[in-house]
Amino acid sequence: MILRLVAAGTKPPQWIRDGYREYARRLRNEYRLELTEVPLSKRGKNSASVVDKDGERILEAVKDKGRVIALDVNGELWSTEKLAKNLSSWRETESSVSFLIGGPDGLSSACMARSDQRWSLGRLTLPHLLVRVVVAEQLYRCWSIMKNHPYHRR
Repeated sequence: MILRLVAAGTKPPQWIRDGYREYARRLRNEYRLELTEVPLSKRGKNSASVVDKDGERILEAVKDKGRVIALDVNGELWSTEKLAKNLSSWRETESSVSFLIGGPDGLSSACMARSDQRWSLGRLTLPHLLVRVVVAEQLYRCWSIMKNHPYHRR
């Protein structure tokens, strides 16, 4: 199964790239975790039009008709165990799942409309570049739960 992070921003610091790559590497046996970086539009006074332009690029990067999950502070709060159940269910019905990560101003209304579900990592505001590492780690943790691997301990 392909898990795709479609993330706004193309210049993360090295520690972000390293963190993402580490979890993507760990997942590669049963899941393929792919990162598609979408360039951010130049920020100006009209942030709504910038978010819309970024949203168009994000949606262009969603390559197929698989499930789409929008990362949104107002989305559903999932425990790791709930995410693992979702991932197991998606594996049976979907060929891919795309996780949409917006830029500093969030996701466009078009991205929200295209999403099948909205997932919140919590009520804290996280830097959009850090979200890709958090999502990758949680997907690996879900795999460890499903495989009864010792990585996930309570």
